[in-house]
Amino acid sequence: MSAREASSPIRPVLAALTLAGVAYSACAGPPFRTDDPDVRGVRELELNVFFEQTLVADGREGVQPGIEFNYGPIENVQLTLLVPAGFTTPSGEAIVRGFGDLELGVKYRFINETDSLPAVAVSPLVAIPTGDSDKGLGNGGSQVFVPLWLSKKWGQLETYGGGGYWNNNGPNWKNYWFLGWVVQYELDEHWTLGGELFYNTGEELGQQSSTGFNLGGAVNFDEHNHILFSAGKGLRNAAVTNRVSTYVAYSLTF
Repeated sequence: MSAREASSPIRPVLAALTLAGVAYSACAGPPFRTDDPDVRGVRELELNVFFEQTLVADGREGVQPGIEFNYGPIENVQLTLLVPAGFTTPSGEAIVRGFGDLELGVKYRFINETDSLPAVAVSPLVAIPTGDSDKGLGNGGSQVFVPLWLSKKWGQLETYGGGGYWNNNGPNWKNYWFLGWVVQYELDEHWTLGGELFYNTGEELGQQSSTGFNLGGAVNFDEHNHILFSAGKGLRNAAVTNRVSTYVAYSLTF
């Protein structure tokens, strides 16, 4: 790390906020931050290559690119591995790139949807501090997220959401809650569009809670090839956490 980087007063802030970009993926059901109870079928694999970025008060950070693997080993269970290449660009400084924090997760759908009941799943994950937090590329400590997700469909309309608790062992961080909900509509076999509202309590010591929204969806070229996209911003505490955020991914399912 250069002397300029070491002396920059915003470096610790950008280091912390970069985690928010990583956490975006950790609890996400692409292209949104909120997940759902859906799991891959037995021996089915999903590969997402994604790019995301967030503009904050003093710079820009995100993942360019990240690779997410989802695999169904047995019925109603999905395993997830997320490998991010992070970046951060403090205002007036050169871009910094490097490996981010590795994420491992498992999702178990213990209630399948019926005419009267929603689908329900738990989806715990662990974030391993493999990124260099001094450069703003990681959290600097392990994290555990334990959420509960629900979903219900009525024809082409689907709504899903839930939330959970983050246990964050990084320096200058604290444990916090995340809540989110999505409504989306399948226009036809190729297009799905939706919107999301989300909320989380303060993640950093002294930070206030924040809210935000995303609009996005999916373009399904065929049963194997998909483009996922979303864009949004914060509604509360936005200047610090989320002035504008974007996400785009190529998804291959087989």
